[in-house]
Amino acid sequence: MRIALFQGAPLPLDVPGNLERLHQQAQVATARGAELLVCPEMFLTGYNIGSEAVARLAEADDGPSALAVVEIAQSNRIAIVYGYPELSEDGQVYNSVQLIDAHGSSLGNYRKTHLFGGLDRAMFSPGPDHYPVVELNGWRVGMLICYDIEFPENARRLALAGAELILVPTANMVPYDFICQVTVRARANENQCYLVYANYCGAEDEIHYCGQSSIIGPDGSILAMAGRDTALLVADLDLQRVHEGRASTPYLHDLRPELYQPPRSA
Repeated sequence: MRIALFQGAPLPLDVPGNLERLHQQAQVATARGAELLVCPEMFLTGYNIGSEAVARLAEADDGPSALAVVEIAQSNRIAIVYGYPELSEDGQVYNSVQLIDAHGSSLGNYRKTHLFGGLDRAMFSPGPDHYPVVELNGWRVGMLICYDIEFPENARRLALAGAELILVPTANMVPYDFICQVTVRARANENQCYLVYANYCGAEDEIHYCGQSSIIGPDGSILAMAGRDTALLVADLDLQRVHEGRASTPYLHDLRPELYQPPRSA
């Protein structure tokens, strides 16, 4: 599968502008032969926009913005993963990502489970225990958001559920370049799966994003990596590499989960 990743500066509070940008990037990605386009965290609204704006712009997973993404996916014949503030039926607001396939069907919606600092906690409720692994073009795909990938348990959980590709829309900022450079490669290698890390670049008020989005192979190799400027990365993924990696480096098979339980009190 050929995959595309868009890295750009956020357009805060500009949902129509972000939808137009998504359409433009989908056109370019399709022209380059990509079957899937992955965008950053909270792509439709910007990330650092405050709790009032998040509450105002939050939509259901089948709301007007989702329907606009469906149209973009269908018209460009490409699957899309995008971040947005989700308004749930019970009135909670989540930091979510949704995967729409090339036919316009929603394959999965994931709500960020591990909230980062006061900024995240002021805007969102933590997501529930729901880590969907879905099928896209013959691949088993899981999703996480930004800070989630910094907990090894999250990626391991998806891998144990069969994920061969983990998609991570993110809004990672300076000075956490280490995550872009090292952590995401380790997560791919220790689970023998592909990993796509789609970050912002530029600034949003006091936040300076560190860019360095990447597409990582199951051995931790860098297939494509951006710098600190706007970029559209494209790389080819080979499912056979996942199978071969898991056979030669059988971390998932050799796990002994009974050893990882908290010690009993004396």
